[in-house]
Amino acid sequence: MTAGANGTMGGNGAGGASSVDTLTKKDFASDQEVRWCPGCGDYAILSTVQGFLPEMGVPPHQTVFVSGIGCSGRFTYYVDTYGIHGIHGRAPAIATGLATARPDLSVWVITGDGDALSIGGNHLIHALRKNINVKILMFNNQIYGLTKGQYSPTSEEGKVTKSTPFGSLDHPFNPVALALGAEASFVARTVDVDRGHFTEVLRRAAQHHGAAFIEIYQNCNVFNDEAFISLTGKETKALNQIRLQDGQPVTFGPAGERCVYVEFDGTLRIGETADVPPELVYVHDSRSDNPAAAFALAHLSRGPTEPTAIGVFRAFRRPFYGELMEQQIARATEKLGQGDLAKLLHSGDTWDVS
Repeated sequence: MTAGANGTMGGNGAGGASSVDTLTKKDFASDQEVRWCPGCGDYAILSTVQGFLPEMGVPPHQTVFVSGIGCSGRFTYYVDTYGIHGIHGRAPAIATGLATARPDLSVWVITGDGDALSIGGNHLIHALRKNINVKILMFNNQIYGLTKGQYSPTSEEGKVTKSTPFGSLDHPFNPVALALGAEASFVARTVDVDRGHFTEVLRRAAQHHGAAFIEIYQNCNVFNDEAFISLTGKETKALNQIRLQDGQPVTFGPAGERCVYVEFDGTLRIGETADVPPELVYVHDSRSDNPAAAFALAHLSRGPTEPTAIGVFRAFRRPFYGELMEQQIARATEKLGQGDLAKLLHSGDTWDVS
């Protein structure tokens, strides 16, 4: 577990710092020196998250960040909240127990593409399936950075790395499609260097009741530099960012000259806006109970080198695990009365051992 800046767990909140109404970014910054490689996208992510947290109105001592292994795991040391630096891939499992036992806390998971999708794959999909009330930020740099540049579950086919000197043969995960396939109730994608877009996605995730999964394209300038330059470069981002806005036709390009349209078989395609009848241009609806359109949006590109959808793919409200558990306990209590743990332990098939 990590400590707050004043040497206690969640030090700022517990120490009587700013009130909820006057929280600032400084209240969520620990006294630890931030140490990532110079130029790493993690710096931008940390700054944006710290800048957003005061907006939630949740004090540091009621906020918890849980991380796994990887460069992103350092995150818990740099935010002055409660923090748990878990073992590889297990952050969603730890957060599941925490969020279920302490529904009064705001619980966030920090993970990377290797941590979340390799050894942690099962934990991730079940947290999403169960709709645990946690917010999961997955830093995707398409590489293993902490262990010095091996290919990861999101590395593109043919990727030459220290562990794949002749090119990767693996087909990569599409994290957004994976989350949607696990029936996640909130799924989004953003990029590390776009503070405005990232903040809006965080805002919607924080307002969501249930599991929220955010894939963040994060540049690793040492081992996988400019992997997302098509989406972040000044000359290219307008051409390749497909920004999703609820209730709006999905067009992109400097003048909206390209669009996403509905094909005759129901699939989504990219075309020239001038050539597509207006009624066929796809109008985004993240709140639909049917994830089919969101799933199709996730497959518009084969990777971030092509026009790629960013924003909130799905934000559908369904009961989350904690509230379902509380309802079940309430029903059982009403029917059976207050439980007696000692009586329960001595009921059924018991025997004496002499």
